[in-house]
Amino acid sequence: MLGFQLDIKKKYELWSLVGPEPVRFSLLEFEHLTGLNCEYIEDLERPHSVVTKELTSFWEMLGVHVEAGPSTQEIIAALERCEGWSRDDRKRLAYLAIFTGYIEGRKYSTPTRVSLARLVMELERFENYPWGRVAFKVLMDSVKGRDISGCYTINGFAQALQVWVYTALPELGATFGNPLPNNPSPPILAYKGRKGRRQFKEAILSQVFTSIWTTNWTTFWTT
Repeated sequence: MLGFQLDIKKKYELWSLVGPEPVRFSLLEFEHLTGLNCEYIEDLERPHSVVTKELTSFWEMLGVHVEAGPSTQEIIAALERCEGWSRDDRKRLAYLAIFTGYIEGRKYSTPTRVSLARLVMELERFENYPWGRVAFKVLMDSVKGRDISGCYTINGFAQALQVWVYTALPELGATFGNPLPNNPSPPILAYKGRKGRRQFKEAILSQVFTSIWTTNWTTFWTT
C-alpha cells in the first residue's frame, strides 16, 4: 500500500490509490482499527514526571540507566528474572513490554523515550494515557516520506497498517489476513494473519486492477 501513496501535504494522513478511489489512513482510521485511546492532551510526548526513589529502584531492577527508556531487549531479559517481583512491579513490566514492542515498536536494542516510559510508575495514569495517539504519531513519522525503493523498517504499531490494508482490500484480507469468525471488534482482533510475504504484492496488484477494471466496465455500460 505504501507503494500506492499519493503525495499530500497533510503530515498525519496517508492516502493510497487502490482502485478507482483513494483510501485514507489517519488518526480516525487508526482509532477505529485499534480501539486505543487517541484523545488529545498537551505535551503528549513529554509528560511531566518526577524521578523518585521508587522509580530509580525499579529502573535498577530492569537493568536500565535511569536517564534512558528500556529497549525491547532489556524488557525480555527482565521478564526472565521477574518471578520474585511484587505484583505492581510485574504489572509495570508487562505494560513496558507493550510500550516497547507496540507503542514505540523500534529496533530490538534501541532505547525508548524515557519521558513516556516513566509514566509506568503511576499505574492509573499509565492505563488512562492516550497511547493510541502516541502510537499513531510514531507510526506516521516512520512511514511518511520514507524511501520505499529498497528494504525499510517501520517503527510503531505497524499491525494497524496491515489491518487497514485488509479492510481496504477485502479479497486480500480474506486470503492473507485469515479472518476470524463472527467479526471480532475492534478490527485489529479480527485477523490471525499469516506468516510470509509470498505473492503478497501480486495479490494487491491483482485486486487493484480488478477493482479498476470492474469500475470502468460498469461505467462504460451505464453511460
